[in-house]
Amino acid sequence: MPDAVFAEMLRAARTLLATRQPLDAEIGVSEMLGSWWGRRVPGVDVERLLGEGLVAHAEASGSAAGLALLTGIAVLGTTVHQRELAEKGAATLAERGVARPVWADLIGRARPVAAYVSGSRFGDTDDIITTFRYDGREPDSAAGEHALIAVVDHNSGGMLRDAWVTTKVDRLLEHCRAQAEGGDPMATFTQIRLERARLLLESAVQHTDRAIAANAGGPGVTDGSPAAHHALIRSRIRALPRQAAGQSRSARSRDRRAMLAARFLASDAAAELSDSYAASRCVDHIIAYGCDADADRPLRVSPRKIEAFLLRWLTRRVILLPEEHEAMPHVLAAWIRWAGPRHGLPEVAVNATLDALWESISAFTTSYLDVSASFGLPPEVVRRLLPDGDLSALPRRMFAFPLLTSDLLAESEAEFDPATREGRRALLRLDHFGEYAAPAGHRGKHSTGAREPAADPAATEEALDAHERLAERLWKGDPPELWSAAERLLDRGHERPVVLRMLMEVLEDAEHGEDVAARLDGL
Repeated sequence: MPDAVFAEMLRAARTLLATRQPLDAEIGVSEMLGSWWGRRVPGVDVERLLGEGLVAHAEASGSAAGLALLTGIAVLGTTVHQRELAEKGAATLAERGVARPVWADLIGRARPVAAYVSGSRFGDTDDIITTFRYDGREPDSAAGEHALIAVVDHNSGGMLRDAWVTTKVDRLLEHCRAQAEGGDPMATFTQIRLERARLLLESAVQHTDRAIAANAGGPGVTDGSPAAHHALIRSRIRALPRQAAGQSRSARSRDRRAMLAARFLASDAAAELSDSYAASRCVDHIIAYGCDADADRPLRVSPRKIEAFLLRWLTRRVILLPEEHEAMPHVLAAWIRWAGPRHGLPEVAVNATLDALWESISAFTTSYLDVSASFGLPPEVVRRLLPDGDLSALPRRMFAFPLLTSDLLAESEAEFDPATREGRRALLRLDHFGEYAAPAGHRGKHSTGAREPAADPAATEEALDAHERLAERLWKGDPPELWSAAERLLDRGHERPVVLRMLMEVLEDAEHGEDVAARLDGL
């Protein structure tokens, strides 16, 4: 089947030979590489199978179309190895005398000129506009100037929703400016630094990749414009300058979040909230959503954001006490009245957001997740797994400490508390060795079915140390790629002990967080 696909792509690549502009060639190659973007086959690395397979097929063809395809993949390949293989293959065919395409010297030489963000005061979506010009063109020539527009949906976690390219750069920018300066009172248009544009685009691509890996992207995410342009977007990101060291924006600190919550609770908007404790807990969740899931914009409010927070994020990530569940709509309404004007919303937009809130209350009341019933866990077990109320952590914590899902240890909560090193150690010791390593008074409860052979005590403690470091990271979700890698390996049929060993090897071999993330992505 792949050979038939490669042959068809090679036939399609003949059109690249008739292309004279490097941008047209890049778009054509990007569309080919996007045809399998996000596709998942159990036990198969689709990107490697098809991407590297296409490179090998193009080189083996020995044709001008094959050289054109390799020249494009050497620039647009979605992995470093893919680009390296394509570059070597292109050099091999060129040495054999195969004719190079006319755009070969310009492809990959697009350099950034400027960057802008176009959107609305609601801030639900942003059009990130980056303009480029090919090196080697005359400065006043419009032939090589173009703009890449990437649409980021902040209510879906910052994912890419659309993307396109235009060579009518001046007309595009004039339209955006006219909208913001008088055509639409809700429109916004600002120029940003190129380094900032890279951060925004990198974040959007990462969030989209994670959503696709978790099958959470929704319909159409891996089709259409985002798929066709994803290789081109990654290539343009590499051309943008990086943020200088020490200038990256960090997440809001606990102190800043607490200060924001305190200012709100002391405001006139919150004066009528009767349960101050429940209100405090609710506003903490509102701020956390704005900081963690909305590009660090807790003051932004809109009808779509309120629905996303109330009906999707909150119901999947947070366990609310009954009094908090009752108070949340009222706290959220007060927050909209307080935060909306501070974020620049006119009164009519604030009122529209309040209307959306009240229309969502019925759905929120009926759809809020009953965690105990959904997972078949006793309430006290859920409480032990989620002392912080972070519902999104439940799967990875169940994987890290499966014995916590049992009520057999309910009478020994203090001894098996994962928040303490001693408790983690006791849980992992049981996890490792079953009844033969269980502390006195707990034998017979967790039989493994076979006696473990005697082991060197030092080696046993060293293994427990490694397992504890992994379990602690899984409990905290640090880094996020750790649980993503575990899910991916489990989906491919690996047993839990095998997955644990693979993850522990990565943590033991890597010295820095960046190395850990890269190694995990490569599993």
